[in-house]
Amino acid sequence: MINGETDVLQAEESLTAEEESDGFILTCCRAAKTDIQLDIEDLGELGDIQTKTLPCRIDSQQFLSDDVVEIVLRTPPANRLEYLPGQYVDMIGNDGLRRSYSIANAPREDGKITLQIRKVEQGKMSQYWFEEAKANDLLRMEGPLGTFCMRKNNASQLILLATGTGIAPIKAMLEQLATTPEANAYSHIHLYWGGRTEKDIYWRPCFESLPLTFTPVLSRTPDWQGRKGYVQQAVIDDGHNLSDAVVYACGSEAMIHSAHKQLVVAGLNNKHFYSDAFVSSN
Repeated sequence: MINGETDVLQAEESLTAEEESDGFILTCCRAAKTDIQLDIEDLGELGDIQTKTLPCRIDSQQFLSDDVVEIVLRTPPANRLEYLPGQYVDMIGNDGLRRSYSIANAPREDGKITLQIRKVEQGKMSQYWFEEAKANDLLRMEGPLGTFCMRKNNASQLILLATGTGIAPIKAMLEQLATTPEANAYSHIHLYWGGRTEKDIYWRPCFESLPLTFTPVLSRTPDWQGRKGYVQQAVIDDGHNLSDAVVYACGSEAMIHSAHKQLVVAGLNNKHFYSDAFVSSN
């Protein structure tokens, strides 16, 4: 915010102390008291996207690992969800319980929506997804939500970072680039996916039409023969020209904040870092 006064409606917990000191605010958490002036990004891509609540049914389910399940949802043919890869939906359970999940596929002709859901111990929605969910269950979703989506950019390198099920919206973005070649202006795409152990890398990208390099990075597997540590450090170690790159990052808050700080220091334009942080809820 450049100037003006606002009232805080709820805590802006996803902002770092540094972002707060730099004047960042979350407009969804504040109300204007006076005329205000904001320095905001043009989100023209989202201009025609309308959020709505619609029914859906479970089409299929598949365990990708012992703690990640993939749920495919089908929506009414006359009431499909229009969204941009990278966005998420809120699934609405009993008693109004809501949980947010990124969409793991680019828009399909059949309108189906894929979610990749990690088990949360003692999680109320996790109990449903992992113990009770079955084909044809009737559910409700609200969406699309969020501003995490591909922007037009002149950078020649695209760097994608993910931890855990943060790979879901990244997968959707890659599908978008693979199916719409005119949208891919990048000479190279680097995907770094971080996990603790090998089972966390439950998906392998296969996009022969894309100039893609995939690097899995594990933090808690000493005998792993591949890259070890954290995805943001792997990017720096690989020596990319970050001044000619755009970064999309999705996953844990710790990774998002660390990656943003380290990559900007290493030469990334601050305005070329886009992210969606995952926060677990019981």
